[in-house]
Amino acid sequence: MSASGRTRSAAAPLARRRLLAGMAAGAATLTAAGCARGDSTSAQPGTTSISNDNATWDDGYRAAGRALEKITGYALRPLSNPSVTSYQQVVQMTLQTSKATDLVKWASGYQLKRLARAGGLTDLSGVWAKYQAKGWVRGASRDAVAYRGKVYGIPLYESYYVLFYSKPVFKKLGLSEPRSWDELLHCAEVLKRNKITPFLASQVGGWPAIEWFQELVTKVDPRFYQKLVTGEASYTDDPAREAMDIWHDFMRKGWMTSPDFDQARGPGALKAGTVGMFLHGTWQAQGMTAAGMKPGADYGAFILPTVKSATPKSVIAESGVFTVPARASSHDAALANVGSWLAPPVQRVWSDFLQDSSANPTVRSDNPVVAALQRDVAKEHRIPLIRYWEASPPSLIQGNTNDLGGFMAGQTSPETTLRRMQERAQDEWAAWRRDEA
Repeated sequence: MSASGRTRSAAAPLARRRLLAGMAAGAATLTAAGCARGDSTSAQPGTTSISNDNATWDDGYRAAGRALEKITGYALRPLSNPSVTSYQQVVQMTLQTSKATDLVKWASGYQLKRLARAGGLTDLSGVWAKYQAKGWVRGASRDAVAYRGKVYGIPLYESYYVLFYSKPVFKKLGLSEPRSWDELLHCAEVLKRNKITPFLASQVGGWPAIEWFQELVTKVDPRFYQKLVTGEASYTDDPAREAMDIWHDFMRKGWMTSPDFDQARGPGALKAGTVGMFLHGTWQAQGMTAAGMKPGADYGAFILPTVKSATPKSVIAESGVFTVPARASSHDAALANVGSWLAPPVQRVWSDFLQDSSANPTVRSDNPVVAALQRDVAKEHRIPLIRYWEASPPSLIQGNTNDLGGFMAGQTSPETTLRRMQERAQDEWAAWRRDEA
């Protein structure tokens, strides 16, 4: 371990204590400032309140809530906080108080494990068991919503990470959807030759820096990725090096947009034909529609091919979750709604709103592009892999995401980036395991 690694490790407990102290001092201010849109968090008959950080989904929650009300008698009342930082602070500081909402939207994986570890969440293992018996959840996704064997979150949706592409551009250039790595490279070469940037790559907002890293590592070796994100493999191992070298090569060839290219411009760039392919979650289908693009006609999507044909096929899957605070004012109503959230009539409405894939595998998307991806995932028996952002302790992921952003900006080499990521992994996994003991 490097000297800098030892310093970070020693400072970590103190830093965490300072963070918690700061959060405690600021929570009252944040709550009093009325940072959530909507009505009070206090109980309102016939509804369950939802604390969430995405106001653009409020209409979808209300529509799904009307379907839920027919089953449980309770509608959904979204309370949105547009600031991710203050949202997370408020949730963590009010979780074990009477100020907690009935339902809380949260991330899965280690983000959820950290929240569950702090206490104050309801055990939803029984709800999960009923869903699993009906075939309404994927058994393989249980670990992403569990902590120490108990389930604390019910999947909110299921998005796949895919490459959206412009169908008119591909048709004009005589290209077809790539089914192999060589075909992908051919598409990139033809696009570049025609003055079209092959791939959108961005670090705007920070977290998008993970997208190409997770995709390339999993398409080199998905089993290695599973070990890497659980601390059982090193970032300096050969599969990670190969993935970073591929990424670096793509950038040197001018196959990627500059890292300051805002992903919000992605749908428009595809429509204008200035970018050929856009790596993102299938929830971006909403953005395609907003840009005036029709699924199947103006755009298609495919899962990145494996680098070698013999490599097992996989897909990065992302899902937020609903959690139920133990002290929710309408606790019984919240349990009723979370217990019927994945019912097909509810998911039909919710999936249609998102234009995305449902967490219930029996519900097909009305978006033909997303529906085709759902069929592909099932037909190819793709290994479902948790998104990198939720796959390891949050402090590790945040630091490594910053390093990946620096790599994209040309500040560090692939080798230096991976070495820094591994040094951090050693420290942060040790800290996580100490806190678990």
